Amino acid sequence: MNTKTILIADDSRAMRAMLTSTVESLVDCRIVEASNGFEALRLLPRENVDLILTDINMPDINGLELISYLRNNPNYKEIPIIIISTEGSQKDIDKGRLLGANDYVVKPFDPARLQELLLKYLNRP
Repeated sequence: MNTKTILIADDSRAMRAMLTSTVESLVDCRIVEASNGFEALRLLPRENVDLILTDINMPDINGLELISYLRNNPNYKEIPIIIISTEGSQKDIDKGRLLGANDYVVKPFDPARLQELLLKYLNRP
């Protein structure tokens, strides 16, 4: 299997580090980090990203705006997106999915649940 590239977009350096550590312990992959949606959009043309993990609450371009942009762009609309956020109400989850997120994980997250989702989306044909 080719090494997959995962983009982690979260404004918290500590959360990016925790997600990177968790993801790398679960799957063989390359991690690309962005501290907000704007930075993620700048990285995407230069990276061949296989999956995106994004927070919702970020400065400049938030996670929902990022998802909306990606789903309306033919170059990125097929990339699986998993929201990882403290916003855990059903309204937030529904909004994220409506905009095009493939899945939604509420912080604090269960590493086993994240592994399950990573394997599901990274092993797609």
